[in-house]
Order: sequence, then C-alpha cells, then structure tokens
Amino acid sequence: MSGPLYVSVLPTRPHAVEAYRGLRPDIQVRVAPVWTLPPRSGMLPDLLAAELRKDASRVAAAHRHRPAWLDAPFADEREAAVLAETLPPEWWAQRNLRPVTGPRRPVAQQSLALAAAQRHGGGLGIRVRVPGEWHDRDIAPLCELLGRAGPIDPVDLFLDLGAVLPSRRDAAKEALRALDALVPLAPWRTLAVASGGFPEPPDGFLESAWYEAPRPDWDTWHEIHHSGRSYLPLLHYGDYGILPAAYAARTPISGNGGPPWGVLRYSTTRSYLLAKVLQRGEHRDAVNRDAARRLTRLTDFRGPSAGAGEGWLRDCVQGSVTTGNHSVWNRVGNIQHMTFIVSCLTGRLR
Repeated sequence: MSGPLYVSVLPTRPHAVEAYRGLRPDIQVRVAPVWTLPPRSGMLPDLLAAELRKDASRVAAAHRHRPAWLDAPFADEREAAVLAETLPPEWWAQRNLRPVTGPRRPVAQQSLALAAAQRHGGGLGIRVRVPGEWHDRDIAPLCELLGRAGPIDPVDLFLDLGAVLPSRRDAAKEALRALDALVPLAPWRTLAVASGGFPEPPDGFLESAWYEAPRPDWDTWHEIHHSGRSYLPLLHYGDYGILPAAYAARTPISGNGGPPWGVLRYSTTRSYLLAKVLQRGEHRDAVNRDAARRLTRLTDFRGPSAGAGEGWLRDCVQGSVTTGNHSVWNRVGNIQHMTFIVSCLTGRLR
C-alpha cells in the first residue's frame, strides 16, 4: 500500500514542523499530519492575525510537495472571524493544505473550511471528538454540515479520541460505536482514529527522573483494527506524537518561559519512556547526558541507524552535540516516534 499510513495530530509549533522536516524521505511520505492551530483567546485581532499567518506559513512551507490538513479546533466566534479574514479561500487554493472543520464549530470557521475546500479541490477534513463515552449528539449537526458541504468531494473523517490512558478501558468500544454511526453518513475517502498515549509526567517524576508508561492507545488501535468491520480498509492510524493530547489545547508561551526541567521521551512496542532533563542549572549537561544514556541502553533502543531521533540521543551521550532545550527534546522525540510508528505500520518492526 503506497501513500500515507499515519495521521499525526501535531501542533503548529516550530519544533513539530522541524520534526516533520527531519523525517527520512521514506518515512515522511507515509505521514500526513493534521496540523492544529493553538488557542489564543484574548489576543488583539491584529496580533492574532499575525500569529495565524506565521503558524500557517510555517506549515505550508513544509508541505510544498506533500499534502496535509490544517485545523483550528479551538477558535471561538471572534477568533474564527479573524481566521476567515487572515486565511481566506484563495490562500488555501495556492497551498498544499486541506481545511478541517467539525460539527458544532463556530459558523465562521465552518464556512471558511467549506469555501476553502471548494476553492482548493483537495478535499475537506471532518474532525469529530470522542473524549469519553460516545453520544450521538454530533450526528444531527454533522449531517447539517455535510448538507452545507454539498458537492465537495472527497471528505475525510478524523475521529479524535483525545487522551487514551489506562483509565479508558473502553476506548476501542466507544470508537467503534462512533465509527458505526458516522461511517454511513458520507462516502468518506479515508477514516482516521487519533488518540494521545504519552502521559503527563506523574507525581514523583521530578524525584525519580524516570517513568515507564503502558501503551493503551496502541492496544486501542489494534482492537479497532481487528474488529472485522467492513470499513477497515479505509482506516488510518493516528496519534498526538510524543506530547500529551492536552498539549494541543495550550496557548503557546512567548519568550523563554517554561519550567526549568523537561522530558526526553521514547517509544517502544511495549512502553512509553520518560526521562527527566534540565533546561538550566549547573548540573544540566551531566543530567541530560545521563538521561540520554539511560534511553540508549534500553533493550528496545533501535540504534542511530533508525533515524535522526536515535542519532541525536547517541550523539548526546557521546558529547558531540549540546544537551538541548525544550524545543530540541520535542523535535527529536517526535522524529523517533513518527519513524517508529511508520515502521510498525509497514511491518518493518514486529
């Protein structure tokens, strides 16, 4: 099967865009991100427009040759009006990005996505959130939205499960209930189920500096994928990369803000690994190289030949690169994760 296999829900932040750019070509061609604009409530219209242009231009530049989707799921009525003025339909017509909307979104955001899809011709993404138990309250507004879309073809369905942590034992069942209800509503080109599996650092993490978490999101995907449903050939795997699902809904911090510590994250077939690193302090380099060393000594460490993420960890241990900052840790973490997911989906790793 050629073409994208993996729908990665990524924030329109520099570190995420650089991670996508840093993928090997054979991996990048299998990844089709849903780029997610962050909330910016309370920002003055002129400043909001400038931030939207900067984020959208950054993503568009990374997709000169391959398509992706761009979404603004957190825009309220005021932000959606600024979005419609800043990124009008003619902006989309000249770029390799497809618009995304969803039921019960602000009218201005829905109208922009519909008009942009008509002008662009590459399709329309519909994002339906199922953060817990599935309810059919989205069906009527989705049908109304699809009716407004009229002849737009094709349409893609993104079922967004949000965070899928060990407490959500029924996530796969709820996803299947939602898909069973939503799939008959339109001739979808593709279906994608996205969930966030990396957890927030737990209590005690700052003291232990290490945490190993299970992967219920991966188990959820396998349960869905082996359900026997007739629509499975259209189904694509999706997740939020290495950051917790809640990260996408956070307003970006300007300047050099953020905590004095950070996290190096690594994905394996069985676990998510979190290692504490320091943003500043006199012991920063020693702590950070030790954290990278601990990851490279894992039985499941895939080695520097796997990709730039593993290569950076090896170089950090050897002292041939600086020990990074929040942006670097997120970038290399996403590179290793996306490379690993594509390798799993294509059967290169078992």
